[in-house]
Formats: sequence, structure tokens, C-alpha cells
Amino acid sequence: MKFSIISDAFQKMEATSKRLELTDILVELIKEIPEDVISKAVYLIQGKLRPNFEGVELGIAEKLVMKAMSKSSGIPLKKIEEDYNKGGDLGQTAENILQQKIQTTFLSETITLERVYETLLKISNLEGKGSQEMKMRYVSSILNDATPQEAKFILKILLGTLRLGIAENTVMDALAIAFTGEKENREVIENAYNVSSDLGKVAQVVSTGGIEQIRKFQIQLFNPIRPMLADRIKSGEETVKKFQNDFAAEYKLDGERAQIHKQKDTIMIFSRSLENITSYYPDIVEKISKLIISDDVILEAEVVAMNTNSGDFLPFQELMHRRRKYEIDEAVTKYPITVNFFDVLFSNGKNCMEMEYMERRKLLEKIIKEDDFARLIPMSIINNEEQILEVLENSINSGCEGLMLKHLNSTYRAGIRGSNWLKLKREYQNDLGDSLDLVVIGAFFGKGRRTGKYGTLLLATYNDEEDVFPSICKVGTGFSDESLDQLYQILSPKVTLKKNPRIISDMAADMWFEPELVIEIVASEITQSPIHKTASDKIKENTGLALRFPKFTGKIRTEKNAEDASTDEEVIALYKVQKKTVNQK
Repeated sequence: MKFSIISDAFQKMEATSKRLELTDILVELIKEIPEDVISKAVYLIQGKLRPNFEGVELGIAEKLVMKAMSKSSGIPLKKIEEDYNKGGDLGQTAENILQQKIQTTFLSETITLERVYETLLKISNLEGKGSQEMKMRYVSSILNDATPQEAKFILKILLGTLRLGIAENTVMDALAIAFTGEKENREVIENAYNVSSDLGKVAQVVSTGGIEQIRKFQIQLFNPIRPMLADRIKSGEETVKKFQNDFAAEYKLDGERAQIHKQKDTIMIFSRSLENITSYYPDIVEKISKLIISDDVILEAEVVAMNTNSGDFLPFQELMHRRRKYEIDEAVTKYPITVNFFDVLFSNGKNCMEMEYMERRKLLEKIIKEDDFARLIPMSIINNEEQILEVLENSINSGCEGLMLKHLNSTYRAGIRGSNWLKLKREYQNDLGDSLDLVVIGAFFGKGRRTGKYGTLLLATYNDEEDVFPSICKVGTGFSDESLDQLYQILSPKVTLKKNPRIISDMAADMWFEPELVIEIVASEITQSPIHKTASDKIKENTGLALRFPKFTGKIRTEKNAEDASTDEEVIALYKVQKKTVNQK
């Protein structure tokens, strides 16, 4: 397949920020892609080579790419650097530079999607001595044959800067329309994606077998399942009203959610955001096989750092010391953990997600041999507010953050946030009564001691219906010098020249970021706002919701994707509870 068909579609996508237009362009593109390369095309459309859990990274520096451009075009490196410094977009620089190149099209090969994909995959596999030189040769070779527009998008994929304003939801919409003719079939496609976390594989199956084949999609070991998520709840009274009958109350630990796959003695661990984190937990790999009585199993657990002297749980941030490539043995010794299991999704060939909560819990109790390292998260069956408060107090006294409250008859719905699971966190010292996980979408330059750093951040919620990030507040308090430095280092590579089409904000930030980083915020209350766009028109026409006196808690939620952030619906629910509380006073 000619890569020009892909690059033409990308060019059209870059020119619009309207989701319906983006979807229409994507549908027409997908219809043109042959079945045998549809998976590769879908990966490239997402700006990647393989699903996230495989951890395939291109690992190429901008300087090396500029050298390859110079070699291919014959234009001096200094001139290329000057063009890049003006615009800050190396893909656009490639288009500009190659337009100046003397065209020798009669010697050029037609660039295909297959060649682009295989070349980028070869680059990702190169490492060690001489790898940088080989990467430069591969880049230069493909640029020799690429048109300026093709070069632009090849380099954007290569450098991870393909910012078309589309996400997984848009791709799934387009797949449903292109291959089944009806957007309503998107739910079936999403279900397959939820149990495989591999949109390329899903596209391959639906393109060859249609919607009926997609319905038969099965769980596969070592392909992570997208986690089920919980709605927020502010009080035990609300929980009793929602559930009405008996329900389960589990301790909510402040750790890293981990999905553990075991096939005989092979162990693989995935984070909440589907990253393969096995290397960070060699102690789990070493010890856990002996404690799981099942040959083939997928389990969910909370990994928590421990104080070995007191036996107390330590905060989530302590686990981040394990996120290192080197000296991991030292980190394992210095930051010991416990693995606290709370669900089973698959066991010995059986899909356990279709079982009700109590069946899964009983099976989990049979599968896990508890000791000091592996435990079951404490669980109680309760049915009234007094019992909730009692268990909540016990949870907090044990060093936990609150409770997970679960409907006894609920099945496990992968990738879905719903009211069958509720989270009740300990009261923060603010009137809102809960924290929110918000996406950093922009920043304003700092003054005084914050000169040269970001003084204030612009934050957003996630609107899962529209797949966009509407602004909810600016935050400038709660930051230590250390956290400001850390945020600057994390955010600087995410700076964009223009606002991402998925960001909805009337505020003009000094700089915009790709909506990727999630941080935790507390606030005094939620107020109506004519400026911010969260829950726009949901409470009052031409009005959204905003946070009053927001404050950064110090938690950078590296384990969460932007789409895992607090949603508009969660904010609306908190606002309604807050308003009801005020009216009762």
C-alpha cells in the first residue's frame, strides 16, 4: 500500500479539530487499507509500532534525525537546525527542507506503508555499539525516496510527535463504521479491545472476520486486560442508597495496581496503564509462583511499599523508587513490598470476568496461599452506613486511603467505569471531601522563585463521551521547589506548538502540552464557571464547572493514562452532593 495514501489522510486530519471530521477522514482511510496490513496501519495511525504493553520504543534523538536529513538532502546541518529552531517541529522541518531538494523522482522508489513500518521496527530493535550509525542510515535511506509530505509524517511517527487529535475511541468508532457500516457496533469492538489492549489485533480480526468474529474474541495470557474502574462516592449514605442490599467493602490501598499473568512458572506484570512493569518487581517474579495455586491465571492486586520495622503501609510515591533501569536489586532491598490480591479474571482456561463478585472472591481465596508477602485485601460484607464508617476507620488506621465498595452480583467489566464499584476515600482537609485526578493541558510562566519554571498549571478533566479534555482550573499552590523541578522535566518534552484538538479551553495558556500527565488535586469546592469547560451546559447553559482554591497534593499519578483522569460525570456528582450538603445546613 502506498504510504502517500496514509500521509494524505494525516494532512487532512492536521487541518481540522472537529472530531466528526477526523472520524470521517479515518473511516475513508481505513476502507482503503488492505486486510494484510490493517494492523500495521492502525498502529501507525496511533503513532506507535506495537501495542503499549510490548514496550517497543524507537529511542532516536532529534540530532541524529537532523544529520540523516542533511545526508539525504545535501543541505547543511546548520540550515536544518535553523529551520527547526524557528518552528520547533522536526517533521515540518523535513517537509520544508525536502521541498528545497533537487528532485530526482526517476531514481526514487515509491514509499509503501510496509516499508515505513518495517524500517521503523528495525530502528526500534537496534541497540549497542554502532546502533546510532545504523539508525541514521535507515532514516536517511527512507528520506531519499520520500516526498516532502511523506517525510514529514514518517519523522513525526519516528519522534513520537504525531499529534492528529485522535485517540483510541476515535479509531474504534472508525473501525465500526468502516467494517460493519454501523457505529453501534463500536461496543463489540471496544469489548474486544478491553480484553486484549491491542487495537491492531482487533482491527485485523474485524477486517477479515467481521463483527461475528470479533464477538468471539478471547482472553489471552500476557495480553493485559483493561482494568475495571470505580465511580467516586462521598458518603456511606450514598452507597447504601445505590446498592440497597448487602455489598462488599474492601480496603483501598495506596499502592500500584498490578495485573499479574502466570503461566506455569512464567510471570508477567502489567500496570493500570498497561505498561509491562515486570522488571521493577523481581521479588514478585521470584516468590509469587509458589503462592498461586493455578497453572494459568490472571490476577489483580495492589502492590504496596512496606515499612519493615513497623509493618505499616507506605505512600504510593515510595514505589516510584523502583522505577529504575539500573540497581534494581538495591531498590528491592530498600523498598520492600507486599502484594495484596483483590480479583481473579482468568483461571485454568476459564474467563472469570463473567462470574459474579462473590464467586470470584471465593475462587481467589482458594487460589492464593497467604503469607507476609502475598495477602488478600481485607473484605467485609456490610449493608448500612454505621458498618461502612467502622470498616472505613479500620482501613485508615491500617494505613489505607479508604474503601472500595462492590456490588455482590457485579461481573468484571473490563475498561468500564460504573456504579457497581464505588470508591470512598478518607476525608481530606477540604470541603470538597475528595481529591481529583486531573490532566495537565497547559502552563503559565512563573515569576519570582518560579522564574524559568511553570508557575501555574492549567488542568482538565476527561469527557469520556466526547473523548476530549475540558479545562476545570488553574493551580499554583501546593508545589515544592522539588516538585516544580520534577514537573518541568516531565512536561518540557510534551510542549506543543498549538493546542491539541482534544483540549477544550477558552483560556490562552503561555504554552500547551499533550494531554498525558495526570496529577492529584484537592479543592475547597466546585463552583459554576463561565470560563472553564468541564460539564459545560450540564448544570446551566453557557456555564461549566470549576474548582475553587485548588491545591496540588504532591502526587504525580504516573500509573494513570490521561483517559483515566476524573471525568465530567464525577465532577457533576461531587457538585450535586456538595450543593445538597450546603442546602441541608
